Amino acid sequence: MSITPPVTGNTPSAAFERLLTIMDDLRLNCPWDKKQTLESLRHLTIEEVYELSDSILSADMPEIKKELGDIMLHLVFYARIASETNDFTITDVLNGICDKLINRHPHIYGDVEVNDENDVKRNWEQIKLKEGNKSVLGGVPASLPALVKASRIQEKARGVGFDWEEKGQVWAKVEEEMREFRDEFNAEDDNKIDHDKAESEFGDLLFSLINYARFININPEDALEKTNRKFIKRFQYLENKAKEQGKDLHDMSLAEMDVFWDEAKKL
Repeated sequence: MSITPPVTGNTPSAAFERLLTIMDDLRLNCPWDKKQTLESLRHLTIEEVYELSDSILSADMPEIKKELGDIMLHLVFYARIASETNDFTITDVLNGICDKLINRHPHIYGDVEVNDENDVKRNWEQIKLKEGNKSVLGGVPASLPALVKASRIQEKARGVGFDWEEKGQVWAKVEEEMREFRDEFNAEDDNKIDHDKAESEFGDLLFSLINYARFININPEDALEKTNRKFIKRFQYLENKAKEQGKDLHDMSLAEMDVFWDEAKKL
């Protein structure tokens, strides 16, 4: 069976309507699309979000555009599935987010006055509590990666005024946690180390570093991912140079590997 595809949309609304029409066609006629459920799409959506994240860190605008399209498809797909059970439609989804944005921006759609972005964030958290959230931290997903979760926890606590006053205080906390971790993990005999306590102290140290990063406007997730990429690039250079010389990394000394590592750093 052949279906005439809808024509390209020349406006945002026309383009979105085109996507909805294609989604309807696929759901009704494609064997794969017909079988999908909210649960079966979940892991694919997570993968798409990570792909978008990669393209953003690479500053690859064509790839960002493509990944946004993939995610948009998933959002429409979820809404289409829900509409089949009369739970909600894409119209409900869009109106819902519009209503939320209007309600949480009283400085735009009401008579509330704000001085800066911090006022906006505080208002946002206060409004969420009025909407029924039992805790300021209730909106932080339990399944978030720990590094991202720590950042979100701190941001939300800051939104209600629970925060350090200046970055010097935060750095003092970093140094305090560093000393505590060093003292806990500095035993000469590893068998005498309380690893559970050391793990706890290391977690405190990481949390304080993330807090400091927030104070100087560094996204710790982005920073660590960029370092990961830098390490991968340099290590692969090391591997390639060793291979060119017919050497195996397992048979090379650290000093020999450092020569190639330093070359990679200069590049």
